[in-house]
Amino acid sequence: MGKFQVIDHPLIQHKLTIIRQKDVGTKDFREVVDEIAMLMAYEVSRDLPLEDVVIETPITTTTQKQLSGKKLAIVPILRAGIGMVDGILKLIPAAKVGHIGMYRDEETLEPVEYLVKLPEDIASRQIFVVDPMLATGGSAILAIDSLKKRGATNIKFVCLVAAPEGIGALQAAHPDVDIYAASKDEKLNEHGYIVPGLGDAGDRLFGTK
Repeated sequence: MGKFQVIDHPLIQHKLTIIRQKDVGTKDFREVVDEIAMLMAYEVSRDLPLEDVVIETPITTTTQKQLSGKKLAIVPILRAGIGMVDGILKLIPAAKVGHIGMYRDEETLEPVEYLVKLPEDIASRQIFVVDPMLATGGSAILAIDSLKKRGATNIKFVCLVAAPEGIGALQAAHPDVDIYAASKDEKLNEHGYIVPGLGDAGDRLFGTK
């Protein structure tokens, strides 16, 4: 079973409280999501492999550590996932970015895939799938299905708020995927929204209704 980890750094908790508030405007919401994603990336990338490299300091020749070229891809689930990409890229600017687009079928309430655009070598990359919300888990499961169909094996899921229902569903469907969240929230309500949550992240990021 993949691990579920809440990244409860004080700065992350503080910033999450800011964006949970309903009267925060689009600009501030977007900026703070960006900051939280960057802070989370620091922890999510903790186990990236290192290798030795010989360098010259002003004083001497020395062997030090650098990232061992394990290639990364950030894959946001559209549209809200886009809000987390820039923050991660600030820390890991060489990462490639793929996109997976989903919408929810109004009749069945199931997610439907409409766009998959990925780096060619996706199978050899460490992938961070990002979406601010892990609610029912439906979109996350479908996105990871899409990646695995294309050969991806090394996947982490990164979100801001996660509901217990979504965590359970994602772990059951993809037990090899680690899940990172800034908060484990209480539950889903009857409309499938996370409680206490932060509303519709896509609408709040992009100023739509």
